[in-house]
Amino acid sequence: MLTPIDKRLFGLDDAALRTFSDDDGRQLLLDADALASFEQMKIAARRDGVQLNICSGFRDFSRQCLIWNNKASGKRPVLGADSQPVDINHFSDQQRLETLLLWSAIPAMSRHHWGTDVDLFDASAIGREQLQLINSEYQAGGPCYPMFHWLEQHATAFGFYRPFQQGLSGTSAELWHYSYFPTASRLQAQYDTEKLKQLLISSDVALKDVMLQQLEQLVITYVQTVAPAPSRVSL
Repeated sequence: MLTPIDKRLFGLDDAALRTFSDDDGRQLLLDADALASFEQMKIAARRDGVQLNICSGFRDFSRQCLIWNNKASGKRPVLGADSQPVDINHFSDQQRLETLLLWSAIPAMSRHHWGTDVDLFDASAIGREQLQLINSEYQAGGPCYPMFHWLEQHATAFGFYRPFQQGLSGTSAELWHYSYFPTASRLQAQYDTEKLKQLLISSDVALKDVMLQQLEQLVITYVQTVAPAPSRVSL
């Protein structure tokens, strides 16, 4: 039986989250503490000419399942390691799984379920509709590079850091993805692989048969292996 913590970790319960309206009126859900810190960080960034906006905050299990299944079936574009489209139609199930996991999380294994993690962009430099969420947008010459540079200097002061970093995480490096580590680290420590197995067995998640054969290792790689969080907020 799933506990309230399990339900939160798997994106099945948003009761602990709060509604946030971004600059363009888009409604998002975030953990209450993460939201309070983000709003302070947003004000500080604006003073330095950066307009922090959230592309994606909380995402529930059903939404993650829809995204995952559409990619697995070829209805939605799938990107390879070079952020270029890949044709997976002739891939084996194992190959599809490995390719999807480069940039997508298995439903119930996404940190976006927790309400602590956000995909950020600079709304003064690029519109939400134009954003692709690829690393080149956040590297030198990209529209979000000034924002990325600012966050690398200041995010930790507000409790945020990048969990997906090259060589430090099972997931590919994502320069846009920030996590509110005071809450996320506590939630991560309570992640239960056996409860995940029960949920996947009863779900309609694509590729679940091949997932279940290697679930423990998938959780180690894609949930537990992230860049070390700072030990405390660094003011």
